Amino acid sequence: MARYMSVIVLLAALSVFCLGATAQTQKAMSVQVKETQLRAKPSHLGKMVVKAPYGARLTILEERGAWKRAAYGNHRGWVHASSLTTKRIVLTAGKTSPAGTVGQDEIALAGKGFNQEVENRYRTSDKNLDYTWINRMETFNVTPEQIETFLREGKLSPDNEGG
Repeated sequence: MARYMSVIVLLAALSVFCLGATAQTQKAMSVQVKETQLRAKPSHLGKMVVKAPYGARLTILEERGAWKRAAYGNHRGWVHASSLTTKRIVLTAGKTSPAGTVGQDEIALAGKGFNQEVENRYRTSDKNLDYTWINRMETFNVTPEQIETFLREGKLSPDNEGG
């Protein structure tokens, strides 16, 4: 009987340890951009699973390079680390758009070294620059389905993107 009880105690201690280890590997992060997408695979071209708004808390389940596999409500998907922060974001009543937040497009441009401030400097330094086509291109909307068709027809593979 004593042997049976020590096995039960050992199993209980082991299960508590395993549960504690699982809880420690999962961490919560907040969405720090206006809105981000959780995707089916760790790629900007992956199919969108769900959108998460600014301040939403995501539970991080796995990390792969700059990509985090996260849980948001009943949804699971991959989100790029640039959209997340470890800080808890507290929304205050009466604000429709949090001050100082940026969208994913702005993050992408800043990552390439180009943002509104840089564009303004170019406009000031060279009055002959024509932004007509750039402004027109910014209005184009390419759907994920169009991107997938482009990749398939061009026999391109985005599988190694971002990590």
